[in-house]
Amino acid sequence: MQATAARVTTILFNKPFGVLSQFTDRGTEGSPRPTLSAYIDLPGVYPAGRLDRDSEGLMVLTSDGALQARIAHPKFKAPKTYWVQVEGEIKEDALHALASGVTLKDGPTKPARAMRMDAPADLWPRDPPIRVRKSVPDSWLSLTLREGRNRQVRRMTAHVGFPTLRLIRARIGEWSVDGLAPGAWRAI
Repeated sequence: MQATAARVTTILFNKPFGVLSQFTDRGTEGSPRPTLSAYIDLPGVYPAGRLDRDSEGLMVLTSDGALQARIAHPKFKAPKTYWVQVEGEIKEDALHALASGVTLKDGPTKPARAMRMDAPADLWPRDPPIRVRKSVPDSWLSLTLREGRNRQVRRMTAHVGFPTLRLIRARIGEWSVDGLAPGAWRAI
């Protein structure tokens, strides 16, 4: 009798702001923080990479360990595109520095694709909203990385003088957050 192959499940999830990119809260804070389990009830799927609690956007979860490794491991270099709202009007020299790579405390970053952009169309409101200062403008950029250090995008934009106000992962490789509301997921 032939054994049936295990069914592979892969989903795209739009992680809301404030949600941990894991299924349980192992933190030491007094009250539990929201986790993936509040949104996803599929046994056997695990995040392929992480997204900080204060970041939003696309996560891939899968039951395929090889796919998980290809997405999460730096040696495979899956490009990840972020929409970044920064404090101030982003300047050309800052975009050039981000594209060339900047030197952070843990060493130089690899070259990235950095370009100014308009605020994303049909962008959902963030809860809570970002801080707004009437005397300081903000602007948006698209930043595509092929590495994934801890809080890398935030550290890179701060390094060039433009602190991140809002960070949304828009793409991982060929997959996009398009059409997914915060907290929603779809199988692929």
